[in-house]
Amino acid sequence: MIRIVVAEDQRMLLGALGSLLSLEEDMEVVGKATNGEEAIALVQEHQPDICIMDIEMPEKTGLEAAEELKETNCKVIILTTFARAGYFQRALKAGVSGYLLKDSPSEELASTIRSVVSGKRIYAPELMDDVYNEGNPLTEREKEVLELVADGRNTKEIADQLSIKTGTVRNYVSTILDKLEVKNRIEAISQSKEKGWFK
Repeated sequence: MIRIVVAEDQRMLLGALGSLLSLEEDMEVVGKATNGEEAIALVQEHQPDICIMDIEMPEKTGLEAAEELKETNCKVIILTTFARAGYFQRALKAGVSGYLLKDSPSEELASTIRSVVSGKRIYAPELMDDVYNEGNPLTEREKEVLELVADGRNTKEIADQLSIKTGTVRNYVSTILDKLEVKNRIEAISQSKEKGWFK
């Protein structure tokens, strides 16, 4: 019997997933969590084979929980609406065994669970294409500047920290906006977060 914990913050979907998987003869849902913290606690308590995890959840995101569960015997399958390359790359670093989109057919989830239990890794094909097509265009110094901007530092503070002139910081910022094809710093930060480019 494949023992499963499901983590999903939308309760209706959590219930539906639990019911759907319980219909499979070889699967048993041993716990349901509505956030990443609960998911980790349930995995530690029940020692399941699989944890199915949404990404955007309160307390801890699915990716943060997956990173914490990396050293356990429980294999993580991410099930999300977000086909974002950055999320996917972070999930790969966290060692997740599967990454499916919520609009996949329901039978695909059951077959993915069986494949993952048998040692395979299953990732949504559209994500694989994105990963190979999308690198970060910023130089190391530009990344540093943008991370400091994201931390709420002003131009002078960034200049002081990196030992460069304020004019140079402004030049970096305008180059970053051009390269990312965005209008302002806020858009640059949110795009970099979405693509998983921040450390």
